[in-house]
Amino acid sequence: MKKYRPNVAAIILSPKYPEKVEIFIAKRTDVDAWQFPQGGIDEGESPREALLRELKEEIGTDEVEIIAEMPEWLKYDFPKKIAQKMYPFDGQTQKYFLVKLKPNAKINLNTEIPEFKDYKFVSKDDIFNYVKSFKRPVYKIVLDYFTKEGYI
Repeated sequence: MKKYRPNVAAIILSPKYPEKVEIFIAKRTDVDAWQFPQGGIDEGESPREALLRELKEEIGTDEVEIIAEMPEWLKYDFPKKIAQKMYPFDGQTQKYFLVKLKPNAKINLNTEIPEFKDYKFVSKDDIFNYVKSFKRPVYKIVLDYFTKEGYI
């Protein structure tokens, strides 16, 4: 039986939303990969609490407005190399949130334990020009859901 780590992930829209849809992606410090901010849910923590904590830890701000959340949890398996590092977990089960940065929010990647070294805002159509990893299928499901629901 596979074991999945509970996790939250954020699709972050720029403060220009809804007039302009620009989605935040960040480049990891440890591998050459772009992704959405995400992180584990601590014991006793709600997904929303974990979301705000993870955003503060990873991008230096939790100044966001939660617009929507994906109703179901999505799972993915780690590639072998990552699975070894993440033992005893075989993958992650994620709750996705769609959030908008508040106008006064200041992104700061120079956090206590930096996970990202660069970031940019891209159009929904450009995301997969950057995201090349095993996370692509989940990202497609989430982006399609928020598009179908009329958010992006």
